[in-house]
Amino acid sequence: MVALPAAALAECPGITVADMQGIASGAFPQQYELSAFQEAAGCEMAFTAHPDIEALNGRIKGNEALPALADRLPAEPLVVVPYDSIGQYGGTLDVLSNATEAGTSDFLSVRHVNLVRYSDDLQTIVPNVAKSWEWNEDFTKLTFKLRAGHKWSDGAPFTSADVKFWHDNLMLDTNIFEKPKDYVTVGGETMTVDTPDETTVVFNLPAPKPGLLAHFATHFAQGFQPKHFLGQFHPDINADADSYAQGLGFENGYDAIKAYWGNSDWTDTPTPMLSKPDLVEGLPKATYPTLESHIYVTDTTEGRHLVANPYFFQVDPTGQQLPYIGEQDEVYINDNEVRILKLVNNEVDYKSQSLQLASAPILLENQEKGGYNIYLRPEITMGAFGFNVTHEDPEKRKVFGDLKFREAMSLAINREELNETGFFGQGTPKQYVGFSPLPEFADPKWESYMAEFDPDGAKARLDEIGMKDTDGDGFRELPNGDKLVLNLNYSTQGIAGQTVELVAQFWADVGIQSTVKEVTPDEYRSAQSANKLDVAMWRKGQPLAIVLGNNELWVPPFENYFGNRSGMLWAEWVDSDGAAGVEPPEPVKQLIADINAFQSADQESPEFAELGARLVQTMTENLYFIGTVNAPAPIYQSKRLQNFTEFKTHSYEYYRTYPYRATQWWLTE
Repeated sequence: MVALPAAALAECPGITVADMQGIASGAFPQQYELSAFQEAAGCEMAFTAHPDIEALNGRIKGNEALPALADRLPAEPLVVVPYDSIGQYGGTLDVLSNATEAGTSDFLSVRHVNLVRYSDDLQTIVPNVAKSWEWNEDFTKLTFKLRAGHKWSDGAPFTSADVKFWHDNLMLDTNIFEKPKDYVTVGGETMTVDTPDETTVVFNLPAPKPGLLAHFATHFAQGFQPKHFLGQFHPDINADADSYAQGLGFENGYDAIKAYWGNSDWTDTPTPMLSKPDLVEGLPKATYPTLESHIYVTDTTEGRHLVANPYFFQVDPTGQQLPYIGEQDEVYINDNEVRILKLVNNEVDYKSQSLQLASAPILLENQEKGGYNIYLRPEITMGAFGFNVTHEDPEKRKVFGDLKFREAMSLAINREELNETGFFGQGTPKQYVGFSPLPEFADPKWESYMAEFDPDGAKARLDEIGMKDTDGDGFRELPNGDKLVLNLNYSTQGIAGQTVELVAQFWADVGIQSTVKEVTPDEYRSAQSANKLDVAMWRKGQPLAIVLGNNELWVPPFENYFGNRSGMLWAEWVDSDGAAGVEPPEPVKQLIADINAFQSADQESPEFAELGARLVQTMTENLYFIGTVNAPAPIYQSKRLQNFTEFKTHSYEYYRTYPYRATQWWLTE
């Protein structure tokens, strides 16, 4: 079949990925710009909205009555081709999270937007909020074109000024961030942003960083914020910011910004409905405007409720404004057994985060009668253990910082048994090497480095560093004679409890005593941030595409607040330029230098391959993190949920559902 001639159709055809009806594909997979679609389909699109959109809009505090749909959409909306069917409006998407900030990325990814995204092949970057982009020849200038007429969820214009405000007034403001995030820097130097007109944004980089585009395609931090709203609280934008904020009950303008936006780049911080409930009635808005598919209308310690964004910029091929699903409901359940029970009872429409392979048997056993589907998909990350090399106890710090000790603890782990017992033989034992999967420039030998089961080798190394059983209880003491009991606090969001229990037993077999305790994600992260953990344990690893835009796995503390971190005092030294904290050893300084050079290197050059290979070698040889088993994990979908596709990976790294276009999901009765 061939594309239909121009003007052959009065109405646009309801094409799907499953049935393109002879319409030629667009410049990017599974989506079109409006003009390109109309030309390909030979049609003139008429737009329709959710029948309840005015009522839903009425629940958004501060929103005025809606103008006509044509005045709410951009001049060039993004046309999203559904997987299987043109959807029907209605319903509420029911989801579970762990708790505010701790375990909400799964749900956040459903409504997430950024300048660009990865398509579901996880290789092709495609337009999203931005209509297009262009690099200069040496990757030092990235220019985005935005959509004319695009609006925030309150109807205010979204323009290039909102990108510059995000960069200049939030990300680079030391009242909000003491130090710029790595992704707004190149080799430690900051970028600049130019806005020659309302729809053009130019990122000027001090050195090449082609991975910046992939950062915008995968990261939770959005490259824009509403200047018209948050800017009124910022003293650089509004000279009366403090007095205006104080009139609303805040201490000053920055207090208001932090109440609405937080003081981190995580986009799921509590809204004033939760953080400042006594002020909400007098505030102009209960949460700041968004470009996402849905916006908060309630926020409590038990969960949150959202309604569709009436100004959302995407439509389906028949002109229906997305999203199809009008409401979303998020409930916080920290107990893993309760979560699994709710899934088995089909009280949830979608779940991925915090589901471990250990839960797969009961989920698979009940899926037919439960009315849901389970997909076992490969993880990019694997559970990894990182000893606290800057522990506040000087004797523990000395031992944990000894490479012989870390080698011993790696050799003590029986990864084959762990795979069979903890992962039903479905995984692959591996060492942690930083990248996942291993790029071609790295020697495959590193994935098995110090990963063989060698308890005698482990014992010999512990003997060598003076760790003996001096009191005859079967467990080794520290070299100075102090008792050592590792506190293995873990969260099931980050690592399976069975993995921790088995590793604790392997370590006990070579004479290292420990206690295992499950804690909430918030408790775990608070202890990790305060340098209170003996051992960090969480999933870890990133694909090359993300490493090119984000150096966090290679610079102390080797990940962000939500990940697997170690060397907190090394990080303090790095962040303070040596004025505080503990100076890291030479291999860590080498990692920092190499990752900065690696991100700017020509990816076709020998230098790029050499730097990448050295990153892997330095990280692996020093065992700052000890790998275990790379295995699949379950993804849950209620059969009510339509236009759902099988994910290529069970991964946070590509931002969960974001490549799979959850705005075109719809619900049956």
